[in-house]
Amino acid sequence: MREMKDSGISWIADIPEHWSVSKIGGLYSLRVTKVSDRDYPPLSVTNKGILPQLETAAKTNAHDDRKLVCKGDFAINSRSDRRGSCGISSYTGSVSLINTILRPMTEMHPQYYDWLFHTIQFGDEFYKWGHGIVDDLWTTGWQDMKKISIPTPPITEQAVIADFLDEQCAEIDSLISDIQSQIEALEEYKRSVITEAVTKGLDPDVEMRDSGVQWIGTIPKHWTVDNPKWHFVQRKDRATKGLTQLTASQKYGVVTQEEYMEITGAKVVTVEKDFDILKLVCPGDFIIHMRSFQGGLEYSEKYGSISSAYVMLIPQKTILEPRFYKWFFKSPVYIDALSSTSNLIRDGQAMRYANFIQLPIPLMPKEEQQQIADYLDMKCAEIDSIIAEKKQQIETIEEYKKSLIFEYVTGKKEVQA
Repeated sequence: MREMKDSGISWIADIPEHWSVSKIGGLYSLRVTKVSDRDYPPLSVTNKGILPQLETAAKTNAHDDRKLVCKGDFAINSRSDRRGSCGISSYTGSVSLINTILRPMTEMHPQYYDWLFHTIQFGDEFYKWGHGIVDDLWTTGWQDMKKISIPTPPITEQAVIADFLDEQCAEIDSLISDIQSQIEALEEYKRSVITEAVTKGLDPDVEMRDSGVQWIGTIPKHWTVDNPKWHFVQRKDRATKGLTQLTASQKYGVVTQEEYMEITGAKVVTVEKDFDILKLVCPGDFIIHMRSFQGGLEYSEKYGSISSAYVMLIPQKTILEPRFYKWFFKSPVYIDALSSTSNLIRDGQAMRYANFIQLPIPLMPKEEQQQIADYLDMKCAEIDSIIAEKKQQIETIEEYKKSLIFEYVTGKKEVQA
C-alpha cells in the first residue's frame, strides 16, 4: 500500500505521498472572449457535458453577448442552481456568459480534471465561494475559483486514472441504463393493466360489444356508457377558517400543504385571511386542477380546503365506487381523450368542467367496480413495489459511482496494473 500524506485541503484529505497540490489558477487561464452565436454555434453547458444547444432551448436577442469556447476548454456554470453542469468541450462554439471558460496552461490529461471537477466534494468547495443576494442562489467567479487547491498527480497517473474511470463508469452507466429500461417496461405494464381493467373488466371470457366510443373500444356486454354530468355534481361549498389547506398534485395526489412542502422542498402560498376564497374538499371528492389534461384529475381522501381555482366533483356514491373512477381517470386512454377536448396548446393549461363532461364514462354494477378497484389497488401496489426496489438499486449504484470517482481522483485507491 502506497504512503499517503495530508493534502492540506479539507475536502480532499489524504493524497499519495508523491502527488502535489496546485491552485486552479496555476493550471488554467480564463478565456473571456465575447462572440456572437451567429459566428459560433450555440452550445449548452449541462450535467452531461458541453452539448450543441437544442432547438427547443430558450432563445434571446442577445446574439453578441456570448462567450467563446474552444475545443479542449473546460466550461463550468458558475450558478449554484446549475451544480454539476460542466465538462470538456468537444466543440468550438459559444455559451452563456454565466459560464466560466478555462483553457489548460500546463501539460495535463484534461479528462482526469474533468472527473475531479464532477465530484460532489469539488462542487461543494466550488459553490461555497459563491456570492449572491438571492437565497439559495449564488455565483462563483474566477477570482475565487482560481484560488481553490486541487490534487495534481503525475501526468502519467492522470491518464491511467482517467482511462480507468472512463471504463468503469461506462459499465456502471450501462447497468443503470438496463435497470432504467426495466423500470420503464414495468411502468408501461402498469399502464396497460389499468387500461385493460377499467375498459374491459376482469373476466377474460365475458361477452364483449362495441361501446360506441372510439377511445374506449369494446366493453363487456352488460356495461353501459353515459355522460359524467349525470353522475358527478360540482361541489361549490366555501371553506371555513381553520380547515387544513390542501394541494392537488399530479405526482403526489391530494396532500396537505405541509406534506407537499416537506416532500418537494417547494414553498406554497398559504391563505392567512379572506378564507372565503377557498373551497371545501371532502373525502371521496375528485379535484380538477391545472394539469388534469396530463393526468391530474385527483381523488381526495382528505377533508380540508383548497384554492377556488380548482373544481370539486362529488360522485353519486349510490351507484359509483369512487376508487374505480380514481383508476379510470388515471388510465392512458382517458388522459389522451381528455387532451383532445382542448383546442389550446399551452402545457399546463387549466382544465374546466366543460372538458370533463365531454367524455363518456363506463358504468357497470357497483360490486364489479369495487372488484376492479380492489384488483388495481393490489396489482399496482405490487408493480410499484418492484419499481421502488429498482429505483433504490439505481440510487445505490449511483452512490457507489460517486464514491469510486472520488477515491480514485484523490488517490485513496490506486489503479491496479
